[in-house]
Amino acid sequence: MIMVDSSVWIDYFNDTETLATKKLDDLLGIQPICTGDLILAEVLQGFKHERDYQIAKDLLCSLPIHSMLGTTISLQSVENFRKLRKQGITIRKTIDTMIATYCIENSLLLLHADKDFHPFQQFLGLQVV
Repeated sequence: MIMVDSSVWIDYFNDTETLATKKLDDLLGIQPICTGDLILAEVLQGFKHERDYQIAKDLLCSLPIHSMLGTTISLQSVENFRKLRKQGITIRKTIDTMIATYCIENSLLLLHADKDFHPFQQFLGLQVV
């Protein structure tokens, strides 16, 4: 199963062609794709126009949606953030730490376009598409 990060969905819904959005296009309907409640909130809150919001909401809600945050993932996210910080790496967004940790703990591949995920891949075993 492949979790698609908000960094990809935002470009996708804005018709911004990137390597990640091309990959998403290739995967849709072929590979199992999912999203998470945190990603859903990040993506949908950015829409200005009701029609665009409804189209995106319908598409995202047609996918399996994982509840990503609970006590276990919260605490493991803290541990992962601290491990990276001890190596001199500070992750800019807490939500990225939570998403990466969820994917690591649940053996999900992550499709992203955000450099904050690179240390999780390099040092903590995050698997990416």
